[in-house]
Amino acid sequence: MRKYSFYAAFMLITGISLLPGCGKDTSTPGSSDPRSVFYGTWSVNEIHTKLNYDVTVSADTGKTGVFIANFGGAGSSVKAHALISGNEIGLSPAGQSMSNGWVIDGSGSLTGSTKIDWTYTIDDGATLIYCQATYTKK
Repeated sequence: MRKYSFYAAFMLITGISLLPGCGKDTSTPGSSDPRSVFYGTWSVNEIHTKLNYDVTVSADTGKTGVFIANFGGAGSSVKAHALISGNEIGLSPAGQSMSNGWVIDGSGSLTGSTKIDWTYTIDDGATLIYCQATYTKK
């Protein structure tokens, strides 16, 4: 009887160690690119200027950078450059000049995967505008 108990215990332990894990799969498609959660179209609500418009975020050729088309409501052909670090996004370089001549600086923080709270400045050559904006993923 003891011989069978030993074999049963051995088979049980061996069988358990050969089973695949049953944990929750936390991987997501595109998760190898930390910028992927930022990609896409975002609806923008600028709080102080009361402007509403859309921006599109796409990858640049670097590993941490993105382009933001229509940043500040400047038009879809005008792009700002930003760097991603975890849930933070920052305009880079600081004080960058966009193709329309505006000089911009600022950063934002991603909440979840659908909201970015931004604080930035836009200098259009005549006025320095302090902006707070909320981007909401479409």
